[in-house]
Amino acid sequence: MGVTSHDVARLAGVSQPTVSRALRDQAGVSAATRKKVREAARALGYVPSQAGRTLATQTTGRIGIVSAELTNPFYPTVLEPLHDALAEAGYRTILITDRGDHPVELEPLLNGSLDGVVLTTTERGSSLPYELARRGVPFVLLNRVVDGPAADEIVADNRAGAAQVAELLVSLGHRTVAAILGPECTSTGDERYQGFRERLAELGIRLDPRYVLRGPFSEANGRQGLAMLTRLRPRPTALFCGNDVIALGACNAARALGIEVPRDLTVVGFDDIPMAAWDTFALTTVRTDLGAMARTAAALLLRRIQTPDAPVSRVVLPATIVRRRTDAPPGRRDRLGVLLSAGPVVTESLDGPAPV
Repeated sequence: MGVTSHDVARLAGVSQPTVSRALRDQAGVSAATRKKVREAARALGYVPSQAGRTLATQTTGRIGIVSAELTNPFYPTVLEPLHDALAEAGYRTILITDRGDHPVELEPLLNGSLDGVVLTTTERGSSLPYELARRGVPFVLLNRVVDGPAADEIVADNRAGAAQVAELLVSLGHRTVAAILGPECTSTGDERYQGFRERLAELGIRLDPRYVLRGPFSEANGRQGLAMLTRLRPRPTALFCGNDVIALGACNAARALGIEVPRDLTVVGFDDIPMAAWDTFALTTVRTDLGAMARTAAALLLRRIQTPDAPVSRVVLPATIVRRRTDAPPGRRDRLGVLLSAGPVVTESLDGPAPV
């Protein structure tokens, strides 16, 4: 027979319920007692039974995270702080991959093996939030909005960020602009398009539909999209991309086609993933605090688990332009433009960001 919590209790000189509370970091156990219990558990090689915990607490200690494949660097950027925040609260995370070419498997999300779910890839019309709500599974939307039901969500200010890109491009003198964006069926794809198009129109620039491409938030979309845009006449002098991964794909394509960024083409992304700041790319982009997004999602989900009837929360994080080395006036290497609005702008050098 294996080591039990009663064995740990005898070695530590405490009761079995105290062992359970100490190993779950529950209130009412002193730091000294918690240390003594953990040392006894390590000495005996005791591993708490997940089945026993589930029976005793009616919880599983597991949170499911629905994510795209980790080849997209946006997801590791948010998953690490999300995992850490949930681990600090005593939860293990289970990654469920949404490959995009077939629906997410519902059974692991709805079979009672999870205390909550974080949705990071959900399309606006997805049925998954309805199913989770119907089954009483707490969930939170990270970087996504759906058409219903009402749900806790944490998002970037996509419209405002995209509007700042429009202002930057116009202030630099660009008049033939293009966009390679994410899918229309996602809130990020739609809101960034709307914010960009509407602000351009307010500044007197029409976004020609021929210069707007939609597709996955992938490097291949940026690479293939730029190849298509270069066939148009006149060629665009500036390109707004729906995320940094698309923008990096466009920069790769530009290099292969002999198009110099930013002299021949300004490229701007969105999200400010760590790769965007690498010297190889030095991408001008829209920054959102992705760590704060992840930690807020964890906090919203934990609150929902603890207080199922709490009011629904929507948190919107600010978006700020970060200017590096992929934007310039048309046909010029130097960067002279100033934003037309009072929106926040950051310039970034090797010494770090400084407000302007």
